[in-house]
This record gives sequence, structure tokens and C-alpha cells, in this order.
Amino acid sequence: MDARTKNNVTVVGATDGPTVMLAHGFGCDQNLWRAVTELLTPSCRVVLFDHVGAGRSDLSAWNEDEYSTLDAYASDVVDIVRDLDLHDVVFVGHSVASMIGVLAAANHPELFSRLVLLTPSPRYIDDGDYRGGFSRGDIDELLESLDSNYLGWSRAMAPSIMGNPDRPELGEQLTDSFCRTDPSAARAFARATFLSDNREDLGRVSTPTLVIECAEDSLAPRSVGRYVRDHIDGAEMVTLDASGHCPHVSDPEATAAAILSFVHSR
Repeated sequence: MDARTKNNVTVVGATDGPTVMLAHGFGCDQNLWRAVTELLTPSCRVVLFDHVGAGRSDLSAWNEDEYSTLDAYASDVVDIVRDLDLHDVVFVGHSVASMIGVLAAANHPELFSRLVLLTPSPRYIDDGDYRGGFSRGDIDELLESLDSNYLGWSRAMAPSIMGNPDRPELGEQLTDSFCRTDPSAARAFARATFLSDNREDLGRVSTPTLVIECAEDSLAPRSVGRYVRDHIDGAEMVTLDASGHCPHVSDPEATAAAILSFVHSR
């Protein structure tokens, strides 16, 4: 199966500009990038796709054993880049997709010119001095709730993850996205996301990297953003004056501006 079909790849924008690949996080699909895409396309070629099991990807390509870790998703990213014969790709990953990008760039640095990690977390579970923001019990409870009632979990959690209670329409967008995701694939992706530990992979990244965090984020606190910056050699960081875990939806202008500034910097 070719990558375009498997991952519902879309390419838009300036064909002579830098290539920016936008990768969505858990429970999302490429549709949530639409506001940022509009701001990038005048000067960039933008590549969008859906992780297998999400959006309009080919569900026949998904199986739980293969997609039980983030490595399979990182392999898909590499396949897309190679199948489309892309070069010097700027990879932008939201949330868990930031760690998917870390894996892809660490294993195949020749394919990527820059790496943008939007609200990243290499590990959600606290571990000694490392504070990921959640206890193992918190994550086990989250996964149990998701397993027992995915749609109910989605409606309860999406507004909290979005983090802008004064703008309920944003939470509704994320809820709708969660509900479009295949429940079986979502459960497997959730386990791969919330039980992963990619801290050691950060040190393998040699690609110039920008970390974008929000001033307030219930899923990826600022201590985690600093940890990611400090453990990737030469990484830069921008803190957006935004709240929630999805600034590409809640503040697309600031998110796009940070991406473009990094893309066009020397």
C-alpha cells in the first residue's frame, strides 16, 4: 500500500517553498491543522496526513500488535517522506507526534532539516525527579476509563485538554475529532502515547529543534517543555501566551508565526 493512501496524505501550498510536514496528536486528524495550514501555505509546501487509525487513513492497514508502540508511527512518517521524494523536511509534531518526530529524525536525520515539537512530552508519568505531570495511577485510571467508554471519555476529556473553557466551540472541535477516530485504534494509540518513555531518545536528535510550549497546559506542564529543550542539543524554545494543549487550534496565528520564524531562520 502506498503512503498516500495509507495515511491520507495531502500536499498544498507553495511548491517552491520549504516543505513543512504537520503531524497530529492523539485523537486528532489533519483537519485540526487547517487554520495553521492557511497561514503556512503562502510561503511553504505543506504536507498533511492522518496516522493509521485516525481521520481518513486506511483502517485496513491498522493492527494492534504493529501499532502498539510509537515506532510504527515513526516508520510511517519516514515512508511518507520517501514515497513522496521529499527533501529537507521541516517536521512539526503536536503532542505525541512530537515524539514520533523525534524517533523519525533520530533514526533518519538525513531526511529532516528542522524539527518543531509543539507541546511535547517524552514521558507523562512521574519518575523520581522527573515530573511528567501524572502518577502511574492517574494514567491507569485514564486508560481504564477510555477502554470502558471511549465516546464518553472523549466528551469529558476533550474540553479539558483544549483548555479554553471560555471558548466551548474549541472543545467541541476536539470532541468531534476524538469521536471520528476508530475506537480500537484510539485505545492502542492511547496506551502507546501515555505509557511511552522517550527521554533517552531526545539525546539522539541532531536535527535543529524548536520546542513550542503554552503558558498553561494541563497535559504538558512547562517543566516538561524545559526538560525537552535541555535534553536536545542546541534546542530553542518559545513559550506562547496561550492556554491548553492545542495552540494550533486555540491560537493558530501565534503557532504559525513561531513555526515560520524557525523555518525561515538561518
